[in-house]
Amino acid sequence: MAPILHSLLDNDFYKFTMQCGVVQLFPKTKGRYTFINRGKHEFPEGFAEALQEEVNHMAQLKLSKAEKQFLKDNCPYLSPLYLDFLEGYCYDPSEVHISQQGSDLQVTVEGYWYRTILWEVPLLSIISELFYRLTKATAWTDEQVIANTREKELLYKDLGVVFAEFGTRRRHSYHVQDIVMSTLMDGYGSTFIGSSNVHFAMKYQVKPIGTHAHEWFMFHAAEYSYKMANALSLEHWVDVYRGDLGVALSDTYTTDVFFKQFDKKFSKLFDGVRHDSGDPIVFAEKTIAHYKKMGINPLSKYIIFSDGLNPKKVQAITEACKGKIGISFGIGTDLTNDVGLRPMNIVMKLTEVLTSDNEWVPTVKLSDEPNKHTGVPRMIELAKGILGIGE
Repeated sequence: MAPILHSLLDNDFYKFTMQCGVVQLFPKTKGRYTFINRGKHEFPEGFAEALQEEVNHMAQLKLSKAEKQFLKDNCPYLSPLYLDFLEGYCYDPSEVHISQQGSDLQVTVEGYWYRTILWEVPLLSIISELFYRLTKATAWTDEQVIANTREKELLYKDLGVVFAEFGTRRRHSYHVQDIVMSTLMDGYGSTFIGSSNVHFAMKYQVKPIGTHAHEWFMFHAAEYSYKMANALSLEHWVDVYRGDLGVALSDTYTTDVFFKQFDKKFSKLFDGVRHDSGDPIVFAEKTIAHYKKMGINPLSKYIIFSDGLNPKKVQAITEACKGKIGISFGIGTDLTNDVGLRPMNIVMKLTEVLTSDNEWVPTVKLSDEPNKHTGVPRMIELAKGILGIGE
């Protein structure tokens, strides 16, 4: 059986944009990532060995000259120094630790943050694909996947919504994601604009889409404090990208806390914000109110919605926001793993950071949905106390 991954760029774009920032600003920081099986999936016997084999193969992946040229041509904000670094980068399987007890799978990653930052998304996509393969789960035919994708695309076209494919981490398989991308590209004048997956963006000549993820803010909280996390995360992002890649993620320490630090400077400088947890319509109302408070016309800004979207949610959000603020959508699992099977509910989080004073500090994420908080309980309570967050 051929390896699942065959391109270094088969990863989410925000992993590369964050890696560029880490290489520039935090080259000595180390991190630990932990696999979290939210869906309580039971992994079949031999899964750890199959996963290890895929991880070992990843050491052979290298950035090709054509891939480097694609990044140079389409992402001018990525520094030449970073692109040269990426050309020399290769995965080190010794950074990944895999074990299995019965049906329980444990995966951790540890090493310099600038290196380990690329593991999360491909590991999750491999775990997902292997799970369906080794449990012999029967998915829809290619024709059914194409028909299902086309139906959604036509609905989004009728709604007039701009959307991108964000489904790498929990895709059913590379093959299904490829079919979905091909179908979207063949759409009838649809509003599909790009993909978070850089490999597929290159293959289909669309825009790679992404800025930063929760881990960018989680690191800053561990290094500098919870009170400073949002402001310093945004300040450092601006230091690296000087106004490019201007979509700010708002919910690492709840949206209410974020908007307290998203002052007029950031509100004007960033093009918009991304929604990733909690009620999307309530979030839109808060965002509109925030921009008005800052004296900014909300129609000059936009929200990217990216939390568990499906056609019904997209339609409701569109109807609620129309004529009030710009909107676009990053649609993930509902595109790449809607194949007649239960999609996996798995994540991998940055769980500890070796800070500049040489101490391992547990990270915390306080989502707009309390049941999605991550971190050790004592640190979650500490963060909530410092930030004044009640349930």
